[in-house]
Amino acid sequence: MAELTFLTGPVRSGKSARAVDIARAWGDGVVFIATWQTDPDDADMLERVRRHQTERPPGWRTLEAPADIAAALDALSPPPAGVLLDSIVLWAAARFDQPDAAILDAWSALLHRLRAAPYPVVIVGDEIGWSPVPMDAALRRFRDLTGWLGQRTAAAATEAWLLVAGCPVQLK
Repeated sequence: MAELTFLTGPVRSGKSARAVDIARAWGDGVVFIATWQTDPDDADMLERVRRHQTERPPGWRTLEAPADIAAALDALSPPPAGVLLDSIVLWAAARFDQPDAAILDAWSALLHRLRAAPYPVVIVGDEIGWSPVPMDAALRRFRDLTGWLGQRTAAAATEAWLLVAGCPVQLK
């Protein structure tokens, strides 16, 4: 079974940088799974992506928002030395047109595959439910959905960490 590390916390808490630090120990064979589906009109997100790309070692491979992450990983040659998936929230956002049960089932199946992998995995999530209950039903649904995905990920993880203001706190 693969070692699976889950990093969660609020926006700009240092999760992605910590994930890169963990994955650096696996060498140049790391595969970075970017879950954001590129929108060329979103200048802010494009700048965020560019900044994250500069933080990663040049020898890493990147899979850009594959629809089927497990199949994309299985098709790689050579296989990864480790996998960094960033992030659950953007993965969920790309599937928000599906029913919650389908999204949760797909994530559980992916977690099962990642836990069975012969390489370590680090997954980045976000804690978005620490604010007031949103007035909008879609925002409430998204907040709840990402909370459930985070719970499933933490349950499957061998280690879980909360990052706040760049400080890691071990949860599990």
